[in-house]
Amino acid sequence: MNTANIRAMIGGTLLFMSGLVSVSVAQPLPIPSESSGSQRFSVQVQGSGTDIILIPGLASSREVWTDLAASLRMKHRLHLVELAGFASTPAIPNSEGKVIAQAADAIAEYIKTQHINAPVIIGHSLGGEIALMLGSRHPEQVGRLMIVDALPFYTLIIDPAATSETATRHATAMRDWLLEQSPEQRVEFQKTSIDRLAKTEAVRPALVAAGVNSDPKTMADAVYELMVTDLRPELGRIRAPIEVVYAYDPLFGIPATRVDAMYRQAYSSASDIHFTRIDDSFHFVMLDQPERFSGVVASFLNE
Repeated sequence: MNTANIRAMIGGTLLFMSGLVSVSVAQPLPIPSESSGSQRFSVQVQGSGTDIILIPGLASSREVWTDLAASLRMKHRLHLVELAGFASTPAIPNSEGKVIAQAADAIAEYIKTQHINAPVIIGHSLGGEIALMLGSRHPEQVGRLMIVDALPFYTLIIDPAATSETATRHATAMRDWLLEQSPEQRVEFQKTSIDRLAKTEAVRPALVAAGVNSDPKTMADAVYELMVTDLRPELGRIRAPIEVVYAYDPLFGIPATRVDAMYRQAYSSASDIHFTRIDDSFHFVMLDQPERFSGVVASFLNE
């Protein structure tokens, strides 16, 4: 795969399944908690009641959950996470290049130290991968999982026969290309990608700003990690019920049945799982279809 094809891939497939977003959140109750000193994420806490941890995607702000939080915080205590290096949360030194796995471990430590009992985890895109890691690697610390428009192995979008090993070359090329972008190229890249990520035009400028404001190295490292991490062998370890919510729109250019089949095949080793498709939406279903998404979450929580 040449560089031009890799650029097209990240704009049209990988980033179709991972997020760059920033919108406005109404008067949060900030309780900074930076993962037992590791500073791998910050968190704002809103409301009271049963605990829900919400994890946004690649280069996303916690504010992607604004509409959902408004409907949930009257009955639930929300923990709105934002990863270091994404949106407005400062990056941290990361010589190992690990973003996702270390964030999952840090959130697990947060659950433990804050004495949170079996929280619901809702993760979008990259945040969905973190949610799966929490469920498989820290099964005793989660109650239920909602995975929003995310696969357990992102490179399946490109190659259904991919393995972590075969993905490494392309992942390395993608990471290097992202790191080599000039500031002007980064802005143009974000604009082009956002057209494929959000169907709602009004939110696009804020989405672009969130991506541009994210740390380039953190983003590049996270994309590499997404492309080479295959969580399918770990799905059988998850004891919590899983709800997978995913988007579909005719503009994807493929039949809905193919998208349905891709998700079901990718999650075939999970034991307790349910799928919900939200139509007429791009990747950011919570922004493109906020009322329908909130309804799906409400039904999930009331089961």
